[in-house]
Amino acid sequence: MDYADARKRMVNGQLRPNKVTDPRLLTAMGTIPRERFLPEGPLRARAYLDEDVRLPGPAGRALTEPMVIARLIQLAALRRGDRVLLLPAGTGYAAAVMAEMGARVVGLESDEALVRTARDAVAEIAGAEQARILHAPIEQGHAAGAPYDVILIEGEVTEVPDALVEQLAEGGRLVTVLAREGRVGHAVLGRRIGGSFTLTPAFDCAITPVREFTRAPAFVF
Repeated sequence: MDYADARKRMVNGQLRPNKVTDPRLLTAMGTIPRERFLPEGPLRARAYLDEDVRLPGPAGRALTEPMVIARLIQLAALRRGDRVLLLPAGTGYAAAVMAEMGARVVGLESDEALVRTARDAVAEIAGAEQARILHAPIEQGHAAGAPYDVILIEGEVTEVPDALVEQLAEGGRLVTVLAREGRVGHAVLGRRIGGSFTLTPAFDCAITPVREFTRAPAFVF
């Protein structure tokens, strides 16, 4: 498979027609070998499809569809030098993209096998100084590295944990996909300003749920 050609087609066929306009983001995603963030074997042939690619393991992670992860990262309005917390990190693709854009990224992942894949790929592409992948539970974030300018929860959630809001810097942004019961998920941008936290809907979005941040539907008589 010609992965370089697939990357070019991804940028021109999936990203540019779908409101991805940040030149740094387009360059990063057109440069970084997305296939490197999938296990060797048949899954790599799916790296550039316009769909989530389910990853092996018990955590239920996925390599997020290119257009969706691009629009989520763009929504975060990254600035060079921003401190970013990514959770879950999965195999590290979003961490590598944001590091390539000049952010300093800490990614948390609870699945040890995914952590090994992510560390190898990120170190090879972004460098350990720009992006670190930590093997840890994701539910409480990573207070030791706070405050963060950006927190990206890569997946669908039913609520944003207070513990993560508390780790945002003043003026910090939190991006995720929020799905209320029975409704279509939508990307949201959260901002912490003056001690308060507000969420603003951005666009409808389908993405793999993050189990740790997804409540089971309540049974109603």
